[in-house]
Amino acid sequence: MARQTQRKMSDYFTLRRRSSLPIWADIAWRVAFVLGLIGMAVAVHYFDRNGLQDSYDGDVSFLDVVYFTMISITTTGYGDIAPVTERARMFDALVVTPIRIFVVLIFVGTAYNFVFKRTWDNWRMKLIQSNLHNHIVIAGFGTSGSEAVQELLARGTNPEEIVVIDTSDDALALAEKLGCAVINGDATRDNALMNVKISRARSMIVSAGRDDTSILIVLTARHLAYHLPISVSIKAADNELLARQAGATTVINPVSFAGLLLAGSCEGAKISDYLSDLASATGRVKLVQRAVTEDEVGMAMNDVVGAGLGVRIYRGDTVIGFWETEAKKLEAGDIIVEIIPGNGSEHPAAEDA
Repeated sequence: MARQTQRKMSDYFTLRRRSSLPIWADIAWRVAFVLGLIGMAVAVHYFDRNGLQDSYDGDVSFLDVVYFTMISITTTGYGDIAPVTERARMFDALVVTPIRIFVVLIFVGTAYNFVFKRTWDNWRMKLIQSNLHNHIVIAGFGTSGSEAVQELLARGTNPEEIVVIDTSDDALALAEKLGCAVINGDATRDNALMNVKISRARSMIVSAGRDDTSILIVLTARHLAYHLPISVSIKAADNELLARQAGATTVINPVSFAGLLLAGSCEGAKISDYLSDLASATGRVKLVQRAVTEDEVGMAMNDVVGAGLGVRIYRGDTVIGFWETEAKKLEAGDIIVEIIPGNGSEHPAAEDA
């Protein structure tokens, strides 16, 4: 019930598309278009000025035409100059009236784009930023980034807790459809990461598509958030060390992982199938890690994993296998990696029944 009443960040955020024109050029073409419409109306009125009647002096000069056109377009209409012929009246009805509508829409649209919309978007951005706590930042929403987001959602992560940074409007549109907050920006820049409150994030996934860009993003994020766990996708094996030196907590090489699956399939098709099962949230089994609790200190790993299967212990920089003697006595600060039933499996009790 509480989740239903919780506000979504996407309710306060809309995708903004940057115009290729600078602001001054955008305003200039609008003004030029308005002046062009008014100029056309003035020209037709002047050439057909015999169809107008001036109740003041009876003479319709060029200035009178300009005056009449402007008050007609602005719908003021004082009545001192009026169309008297059918042709002049039809021109006012069929041409000047649409021009009047266009001019009003252009001015209203300009005011909206450059005043109201910017103020509104800035307010909504500040509202989103105030709600960004313990979130996950995704830098790059290409193939790997989008797969990571979908896997997070499959694992039960609330889409409101995911913020996607990318420079592609198409990619951001897809991320927004998933319910994520999105921002069009360069993740290698400090401002972009500060806008998503990187210092308050719980983790970050970097998948920029290029190793050099991904490493630069890691460097930028690390100096802004020294405590942040950062996972990065690196394609070239010789760049993995650079990524770790840049501050990446976890380095994933999709090419190497694919090679592991292919090599495993040579020993038997079920091995690669099981590895894929472990990596997916929708599989029958999945890998999880957790810290040892105070009550578990001194106990054996196999006695604390419950229905799961403990496979490894991380004790500082030491890696301990489940068969080793150290696994029989847990210590404070240990991290346990275990295999537990996944979303694709039935409950063990149901299978026994």
